[in-house]
Amino acid sequence: MRLAKSSSNLFRPRADVQTPGLDVSGLAGVISIDPAARTADVQGMCTYEDLVATTLPHGLIPLVVPQLKTITLGGAVTGLGIESTSFRNGLPHESVIEMDILTGAGGVITARPDGEHTDLFEAFPNSYGSLGYATRLRIELEVVLPFVELRHVRFASADAAARAFADIVEHGSYEGKRVDAMDGTAFSPDEIYVSLGSFTETPSYPISDYTGQHIYFRSIAERTHDLLTMHDYLWRWDTDWFWCSAAFGAQNRLLRRIWPARWRRSDVYHQLIGLDARFGVIDRLDKLRRVGGRERVIQDIEVPVDRMPEFLEWFDDRIGMRPVWLCPLRLRGDRVWPLYPLDAHTTYVNVGFWGTVEVPAGSPAGMLNAEVEAKVTELGGHKSLYSQVFYNRVTFNEMYGTATLDSVRGRYDPAGRLTGLYEKTVVQQ
Repeated sequence: MRLAKSSSNLFRPRADVQTPGLDVSGLAGVISIDPAARTADVQGMCTYEDLVATTLPHGLIPLVVPQLKTITLGGAVTGLGIESTSFRNGLPHESVIEMDILTGAGGVITARPDGEHTDLFEAFPNSYGSLGYATRLRIELEVVLPFVELRHVRFASADAAARAFADIVEHGSYEGKRVDAMDGTAFSPDEIYVSLGSFTETPSYPISDYTGQHIYFRSIAERTHDLLTMHDYLWRWDTDWFWCSAAFGAQNRLLRRIWPARWRRSDVYHQLIGLDARFGVIDRLDKLRRVGGRERVIQDIEVPVDRMPEFLEWFDDRIGMRPVWLCPLRLRGDRVWPLYPLDAHTTYVNVGFWGTVEVPAGSPAGMLNAEVEAKVTELGGHKSLYSQVFYNRVTFNEMYGTATLDSVRGRYDPAGRLTGLYEKTVVQQ
């Protein structure tokens, strides 16, 4: 049993399945908004783009809005998500009040933090469809203001940036000013910017627009202060897919002028990658340039904040890809999420890196990705499963709580209609 979807934010190849998937086109909307209670009832395939378009007129947004427009609410909960409010609001599944889940047994179960189906509620995050699919979710919303004032603070080392992250998470402010949102961009080992967002009612600077000819990630090193509307702040990374649009020429000044704005968005770039995978354009160019081999290294990992400098030093030496994205996070409460067991009292930093690396001809498949996995495990971290995974089954079971998963699957999918988590994320590549 699987879903039939027109788009995806996964970056791992999947087996070519001939059987039809479940038609979920009718589950893509917002059911209702309760401005007084600050909640929303949302269908599982509703994108955050559509969700924000409905909540923002009420002065409300989800507690965490993942950075790409076509990520769905159900996808962010079953596959995790993160953004610049995660240092104070945790991960998207932590703001879920209840959800209806279509299970492998064929029924729809309403799971809540407490009660008969608590086991399903706790095991659902990071289950990637191995426990079922969310058809409806009720989530918390938070009040926001119309603008976001940004400060881009430069640090000369990863150690200094890590200390700043930890201090801001602890106190919620920097140099006496409240911080509502925070992420970072590491251009080089001695050029790391921490971008601090403060929600505000009144513009204090001219409003910037990065949906046209200007590129957001470049502004980080060029400006110490900036101002965006709340809407444009939430989608600041989507227009150029962070910095990855350069691979398609979208950052070339001449090409950008004729590139339609409606096509400067993450889902279009994802489709272009799909076309390359189908026709092998980059592989052909590599042969002409006599490149021995190439490996995709597209990953998001979390390590404790005090281990971030060590990871970046290793990453520069072994992978050598810049920029990288940095996003601090801390779980909201004490609840244990068994399939992604972060410590509730530890501040982590998500490190995101997305690109390709030249490797010698004949290199083992996934060589660099496997090294990333080993280093993250050594540093007490975890990695998301949206991209290629190379853990062996024993290590995977230890990292992702499969003993709990198997127990819950036995209750809600006794006939085994759903694909297991290891089979879905590792084997079917």
